[in-house]
Amino acid sequence: MSSLTTDVVVIGAGAAGLFCAAQAGKRGRKVMLLDHAKRIGGKILMSGGGRCNFTNMYAEPGNYLSANPHFCKSALSRYTQWDFISLVSEYGIAYHEKTLGQLFCDNSAKDILNMLLKECDAAGVQLKTSCVISDIQKTTNGFQLQTTLGEIQCESLVVATGGLSMPKLGASPFGYKIAEQFGLKVLPTRAGLVPFTLHEEDKTVLAELSGIALDCVASNEQISFKEALLFTHRGLSGPAVLQISSYWQPGEPVCFNLSPQQDLLETLQQAQQQQADTQLSTVLSRIYPKRFTQTALDYFGLNNKPMKQYQGKQLHDVAAAFEQWSIKPNGTEGYRTAEVTLGGVDTNQLSSKTMMAKEVEGLYFIGEVVDVTGWLGGFNFQWAWSSGWVAGQEV
Repeated sequence: MSSLTTDVVVIGAGAAGLFCAAQAGKRGRKVMLLDHAKRIGGKILMSGGGRCNFTNMYAEPGNYLSANPHFCKSALSRYTQWDFISLVSEYGIAYHEKTLGQLFCDNSAKDILNMLLKECDAAGVQLKTSCVISDIQKTTNGFQLQTTLGEIQCESLVVATGGLSMPKLGASPFGYKIAEQFGLKVLPTRAGLVPFTLHEEDKTVLAELSGIALDCVASNEQISFKEALLFTHRGLSGPAVLQISSYWQPGEPVCFNLSPQQDLLETLQQAQQQQADTQLSTVLSRIYPKRFTQTALDYFGLNNKPMKQYQGKQLHDVAAAFEQWSIKPNGTEGYRTAEVTLGGVDTNQLSSKTMMAKEVEGLYFIGEVVDVTGWLGGFNFQWAWSSGWVAGQEV
């Protein structure tokens, strides 16, 4: 097999890799984009229920988790959500805001993938799929890769291989291995934006509620999120749970306020005055789905009786059960259903302005492989665009 020579090799044709390759190509650099999969953009296509939540109008550094929370500031300020939104508009892609600044395609996630592919095509990027890399070596003027396409020589090497989430779509630890090979520290990884599993005693009762969604505030000692909670046959999911899961450590409890819109005690006291003969379950069924109310009363160990029979602080106890429900998850569903990977290449080893490894000239890391993880709602895509753009200006 012959030896190929190019200016830049980008490994990984996901959101960050595609965007970076296009940016570098626009600068006149000769770019080769390699991916081990046959079909690319799987995560883009399935995100947002097939509509791709491609950014968030309120994206800012506070929406990201990292051992170094300052690292993401430079990239996010240099290529913002508004920059990406204007690119989407240039391509005439129709989009809408769902909630909390989350932007989705009106039609299909394919619109975003096709836009990225057109950008790469226009910039002369050579996209090679089904390409497996067996070895990478540093040379005097760049890097030498042994691949199923033959030997490839390049000046700059960009690692955009993603994290470990959703292994069915081809996720692998390859990027972390490259980092370690070149002496970069990789921080421990774990599943983020992921549903909770429950201990057997909780699961047995709560699995009956599968399919029910409630507004709530999910919180722990670090942070709280006001979003929806979804009961599943395996445990707890929904946006509130996915958000808090990134801040959760095994063994910790999570607290749910299941009455975020109203003061439940006040509502119960009012009902006691105005409808004294009404059963507690009837009052609660005006707030919650019927199926939830009965199971919840049993689960919380609360007696169901006419409102007039509650005395002293009994109504306080009822309200507290729903507003301060504390539960210790058994664990999470892991990488199989996680939307992102927490941890990754230590940002202290990278330049925040270029994404290049401080000690290895010409080696760059972008996107999810880096220890920067966004909240649910388009923030991780924005990190892909911002980090990809920054590296694309330098490689």
